[in-house]
Amino acid sequence: MFRRLFWWNLVLAVPVLVFSEQIQEWFGYSIDVAGASWVAPVLGTVIYLWGGQPFLKGGVAEVRNRQPGMMLLIALAITVAYASSLASSLGWGKLDFWWELAALITVMLLGHWQEMKAIGQAQGALAALAELLPDTAELVDGDRIDQVPISSLEVGDVVLVRPGGRVPADGVVADGRASFDESMITGESRPVRRGEGDRVVAGTVSTDSSVRVRIDAVGDDTALAGIQRMVADAQSSNSRAQALADRAAAALFYLAAGAAIVTMAAWLVVGDGAQGVIRTVTVLVIACPHALGLAIPLVISISTATSARAGILVKDRLALERMRTIDAVLFDKTGTLTKGNHVVVDHAATDGWEPDEVLALAAAAEADSEHPVARAIVTAARDVGPVPEGADFEALTGRGVRAVVNGRTVQVGGPALLEELDLVEPGELRDTVARWRNRGGSVLWVVIDNTAAGAVTLADEIRPESRAAVDALHERGAKVVLITGDARQVADGVARELGIDEVFADVLPKDKDAKVAELQNRGLRVAMVGDGVNDAPALARADVGIAIGAGTDVAIESAGVVLASSDPRSVIGVIDLSRATYRKMIQNLVWATGYNLIAIPVAAGVFAFAGFTLPPAAAAVAMSLSTIIVAANAQLLRRLDLRPESAAEPH
Repeated sequence: MFRRLFWWNLVLAVPVLVFSEQIQEWFGYSIDVAGASWVAPVLGTVIYLWGGQPFLKGGVAEVRNRQPGMMLLIALAITVAYASSLASSLGWGKLDFWWELAALITVMLLGHWQEMKAIGQAQGALAALAELLPDTAELVDGDRIDQVPISSLEVGDVVLVRPGGRVPADGVVADGRASFDESMITGESRPVRRGEGDRVVAGTVSTDSSVRVRIDAVGDDTALAGIQRMVADAQSSNSRAQALADRAAAALFYLAAGAAIVTMAAWLVVGDGAQGVIRTVTVLVIACPHALGLAIPLVISISTATSARAGILVKDRLALERMRTIDAVLFDKTGTLTKGNHVVVDHAATDGWEPDEVLALAAAAEADSEHPVARAIVTAARDVGPVPEGADFEALTGRGVRAVVNGRTVQVGGPALLEELDLVEPGELRDTVARWRNRGGSVLWVVIDNTAAGAVTLADEIRPESRAAVDALHERGAKVVLITGDARQVADGVARELGIDEVFADVLPKDKDAKVAELQNRGLRVAMVGDGVNDAPALARADVGIAIGAGTDVAIESAGVVLASSDPRSVIGVIDLSRATYRKMIQNLVWATGYNLIAIPVAAGVFAFAGFTLPPAAAAVAMSLSTIIVAANAQLLRRLDLRPESAAEPH
């Protein structure tokens, strides 16, 4: 609307300027045709009523809402200029400002066009998210594949996703295996391998192979729809800085109105009413708090859009603001700093046995078990060599498993198994096992024909990026704390490996929030990072709750910030975003308020004694430039790199 109004009113403003007597006098030409004196009043009236309509309507709305602001100031300025010019044209005075009015409204329309353009670009994040979905999907119906609109998809449908194609709705891979580009959802740049039974979400791209996906969520129930809701909520939410800007804008209105009245009175005292009207209009224009009104909302929009593209979903603006002041980051261990699944870290054998042979026999005994530990042992053994076939599998409740492998009875279990069989730890493995336990690993014994032949140690696999996350937090001056329900030695082992400052071990889920409170009672401002399930009370208690690894579940109520990826380095992105956003807010507020403190006296004519005054159109240009500077400064947030890969380097 502002773009269209600007161009049409620019066309109308040109003849107003050309036919203006003052402009003719300045440039030394004259136009002597019938009706020339009515060109400016007629076109000026059209410009006032049509081009000035958004400002007049906005001013009336602000009066009705009892929230005077920038639109009312503009409406007052152009109305004063129009009324005095119309009176002059009708012979009731000599205050003709038609060309100033036309130039003023045209420049104001240009400034608003650029302002709306900047806001529109920032809020384009929602449109960009919507564009991630394809228009159609390939529905598998028996041997047929039909092209259907995605709106017709239902839960249970199977769709074909070809290489380079986007997943049309959330679901599970029913057939095939492919690498998926999930960067638009999680912010992680590397493709992720997905196979049968793995979840995929709407908007992600199959990069190399065709897969069939069974749909389990459509429409508003998809992860992408949840992300859109969160981005929209965050962009529309207020913050402390916004409240400050709103108060400043309201105060500025009264300051500008008061300055305009004083200006008019001062010029009347010195006997120059015409100059008083010009100066009053100039004050009203230059004091319009456009820059102040744009300073915070534009930063919010851009920061929210930038973070969403990096997989950082801001639910609570105040949580993001608080993140810059965080002193301690409390990580839940399982699923956050670790992958939440056990892997074989090491294995050993007694004299007379080879370690790899013992591992293979243990894997053969565990092959028929569905326990995660059993799968970890089988996976480790197959990485080393072939695993023999086992028979007569039996699960020993609370102790382990037993099977017959190559005619030998093989049992795998913990210390309870040795106690039941009246066996003791082999002396040659005692030091090795002690070292494993000190590192936090759990130990399983491999008993062959009632003899302890070896041992295997397993641990919850630490994410390779966790160390970089801890180091980056230390660089930013934050204390790192680990909290877990695991035993002390397990927690201490992870803490030693990652360089964590403090550990809370043996903590039940219901007691985690008490540990958060304990840190807060020490005077620390705490961010809690967890998976958003059993960590909900602690996430809610913390100064900032961050749910991590929620790429397919963005509706986590207890967290203020949701990280779509499982990479703990994303927490660094939240800190960097918080600090950069706050920095831009303060810069914009300082500029917007400082500009007015200088501009209002100049506009009022305090330097007229030196021959320097500011025309209303020039004031409009200055006001618009101030707005553009604020917008350009906010746009610099787009350069902020929030990807996990860049987290190791402080911004």
